[in-house]
Amino acid sequence: MSQSVQPILLNGSWVASRSAGTFQAVNPTLERPMPQVFPVSSWSEIDSVIGAAAAASREMRGWPGSRFADFLEAYALEIESRADLLVETAHAETGLAKSPRLKDGELPRTTNQIRQAAAAARSESWRVPTIDTATNIRSMFGQLGPVVVFGPNNFPYAYNGIAGGDFAAAIAAGNPVIAKGHPCHPETTRIFGEAAVAAVRSTGMPAGLVQLIYRTSHEDGLRLVSDSRIGGIGYTGARHTGLRLKAAADAAGKPIYLELSSINPVFMLPGALQERLEKIADEFAASCLMGAGQFCTNPGLVIVPSGALGEALTAAVAARFSAAASGTMLAEGVRSSFLKAVQTIQAAGAELLTGGQAGGGVGVCCPNTLLKGSAG
Repeated sequence: MSQSVQPILLNGSWVASRSAGTFQAVNPTLERPMPQVFPVSSWSEIDSVIGAAAAASREMRGWPGSRFADFLEAYALEIESRADLLVETAHAETGLAKSPRLKDGELPRTTNQIRQAAAAARSESWRVPTIDTATNIRSMFGQLGPVVVFGPNNFPYAYNGIAGGDFAAAIAAGNPVIAKGHPCHPETTRIFGEAAVAAVRSTGMPAGLVQLIYRTSHEDGLRLVSDSRIGGIGYTGARHTGLRLKAAADAAGKPIYLELSSINPVFMLPGALQERLEKIADEFAASCLMGAGQFCTNPGLVIVPSGALGEALTAAVAARFSAAASGTMLAEGVRSSFLKAVQTIQAAGAELLTGGQAGGGVGVCCPNTLLKGSAG
């Protein structure tokens, strides 16, 4: 018996997808597919979504910020009413801890961001009205038009395309949002979509204010960000994908705001190591291993002085990596990319000190991995 495919959110209604392509998220703790099936939207569906967003943008042009503030405040309440369901679902889809990570940290952060955006919308402080007396020019920021928001795999709430900071900022500035879900947590995103629809209806906003598609082909993703009806793009995620989207948006003259991955190099100075080597090792290892190393702020490269101090810090960090439990990674694709990167670094001459292979914990995981290279 075939499984039913989840609908997309198009112009205020949940509409059955006409696309043949589908996908399922995978529970990384159990390493089993999630039960829900989601569509890979065709260009005809994406085109309909853009058209509805463009119509909403025209309708809302010149509206006072209070209208958007009302929606955002209602949306925050709708999210909070679904908190337990969101926590259970995101935990299953990502392996992230229910508490404190999801329930006590990221979900309150998300609704707080939305409420801060509502306050900015109500005050309209984001417009930054300016009078240049020297040139007799008056200026202020205004609405861009439909904004496409791409969320990452590692923050299912606070950076989600339909609930995160980019989403909230776009709405606060009077722009409709086309949210593109992440394939690692589509059911979590769908629940946010239900909350958004309820808030749209209760505040009398245009149906095309918030829309949701779950996945596209790479080609259609590039076509989406370069479409003439799109006003701007927000993207958080992998560097290689972000740069491809940026190239397409730049070629079409579309503003795109990206937060990409980084190796975040750290330099250890001899004086600091002499004073507090053990404390630095504790803090550095904790920062590296937080979230199984899947935060964009995790340090990925540390430069230490040659000689005894550098060797002592390396040994201290290696001991902490070996002793710490391995965390569950977000997806098999994350683990595969990580292991390929380890092999590439080893091929360049690095010495593997800890980890470096699959396994070592629960579900999709690798032992905590540390490599050592030489600048000489």
